[in-house]
Amino acid sequence: MVYLALIAAYLLGSLPFGYILSKVLAKSDIRKHGSGNIGATNVLRVMGWKAALPVFILDMLKGVAAVLLAKAVSDLPAVYLSAGFLVMLGHSFPVFLSFKGGKAAATGIGVLVALSGWVALVLIVLAALVVALTRYVSLGSILGSLSVPLFFWIFGFDASYIVFGLATAVLISARHHENVSRLLKGTESKIGRKP
Repeated sequence: MVYLALIAAYLLGSLPFGYILSKVLAKSDIRKHGSGNIGATNVLRVMGWKAALPVFILDMLKGVAAVLLAKAVSDLPAVYLSAGFLVMLGHSFPVFLSFKGGKAAATGIGVLVALSGWVALVLIVLAALVVALTRYVSLGSILGSLSVPLFFWIFGFDASYIVFGLATAVLISARHHENVSRLLKGTESKIGRKP
């Protein structure tokens, strides 16, 4: 059952809701517009908040579901932390889209909600402040992910959670490497503007 839960976590992550909803709502492939990403931020820029909000919620719920499913079959942190990482990996490299997916920020928030509501809340507030002050969603996502292991440490979680936090920070930061390059060049798109 543990192995099935881990496989299910990856497959859940692979469900490309941004792609699916762009096809359903606009009869269009979101990958051919804006930044080409399937995540909620690109959907927001291209299709507006009415499409982006359900994409964000569904991507987040993938993370919640994967961790809760793993917790249902095992009480070992290694199992449900692995499921949390695998659902994010599935979102980033979905088998259903030739392994070309999103950046795992929303799914990562869902994982944190299932692991620790307090850590998730603090991270969301931090990321929201960064976005509000700079209007760079990517910067909020990057700084938020980098803070995860720190928050796990502050809230007294054991080393396995901190290692998980480090792994997710590496994954999300790596998925944002193009954004980092544009931030350094001053060409990154701000929220509210077309890319």
